[in-house]
Amino acid sequence: MYVHVPFCSHRCDYCAFATWTDRGHLWERYAQACRTQAAGLADWSAGPATSVFFGGGTPSLVPAELLTGILASISAAVGLASGAEVTVECNPETVTAAKLAEYSRGGVTRLSFGAQSMVPRVLELLGRRHTTGAVARAVGLAAEAGFGASYNLDLIYGAAGETLGEWERTLEEVLGLDPAPAHLSAYALTVEPGTPLSRQPERYPGDDDQADKYLMADAALSAAGYDWYEISNWSLPGHECRHNRLYWDQGDYAGVGCSAHSHRSGPGGSARRWWNVRTPERYCALVESGASPEAAGEDLATGDRRREALMLALRTRGGVPAGVVPEELFEDGLVETVLAGAPGHDGGSAGALAVPGRARAVLTVRGRLLANEVAVRLRDQL
Repeated sequence: MYVHVPFCSHRCDYCAFATWTDRGHLWERYAQACRTQAAGLADWSAGPATSVFFGGGTPSLVPAELLTGILASISAAVGLASGAEVTVECNPETVTAAKLAEYSRGGVTRLSFGAQSMVPRVLELLGRRHTTGAVARAVGLAAEAGFGASYNLDLIYGAAGETLGEWERTLEEVLGLDPAPAHLSAYALTVEPGTPLSRQPERYPGDDDQADKYLMADAALSAAGYDWYEISNWSLPGHECRHNRLYWDQGDYAGVGCSAHSHRSGPGGSARRWWNVRTPERYCALVESGASPEAAGEDLATGDRRREALMLALRTRGGVPAGVVPEELFEDGLVETVLAGAPGHDGGSAGALAVPGRARAVLTVRGRLLANEVAVRLRDQL
């Protein structure tokens, strides 16, 4: 289950998500609409929810009891599997001991903090409003509330002007937190169409700079005992995000709230995917009137779904069946030339984008740097 909470106190200029900074008056009405939609999922035959993820937006901005109330409605409607993973995304500056205590009492098992950087100057470059001290404070409060290391930190690298030394400092300080996070997500800053960032080319991230920072992150996290299991995600053993793994494995999920997506497997390997209306006002009005909040959807034929599965799996440490990948992908001289011509990015195996192992084709660290290129070449062969 995914619950979208579209409220923020400030919109970062790189953000393209469905979020609003002037809708505080809708908090209670929106939460009630989410509870109503969740109650309507009682006939969802996929079984109890194995994970629930409150994303946004800034879920931790709204009163904690609104989130736990939605969780209670989900539990009453479809049930929660034993040991279900329940995550709430939090901005560090919005975290309080009282909120975390309510999360814990209400059934939340995991937190995800949007740290982005541990360098004040870089936070300013990204337009973030919290301080680096707020991150350590939030982590300490989480430990006191019983979450321990069961939290994720989101990081963003590649802001224009961020030096390699500053990115290294972020990694060092994150790994030095007490307790250190069991899970880390490191995302390359992406220029999304329509955002303020997209209208400022002088602030666009550089590909080579981002590649260097990715390699630095992978080396530092690997040395600290973290395993990469998806291109942008690392965790200590046993702490992979089960919710995200379900997405990458094409599992069934239901989306609650405006802009939330759902996916349901169909007969013969087919599937259907659909999404809710984008704005919170329209979402509330539809749910309150007894209408479906669905905006649109698409049917995925067996072949399309198979290709999508391979594209998703290719991003993970599990990779794809080696027999699916043509030998040309390993040995294509043009692709190897592209890699060999990228200075300073040594790693992996002899210039190959992917290597077979245990009957799987798994991206090397160099392949991860060019994952989209690999996916295109694999897709063209299917």
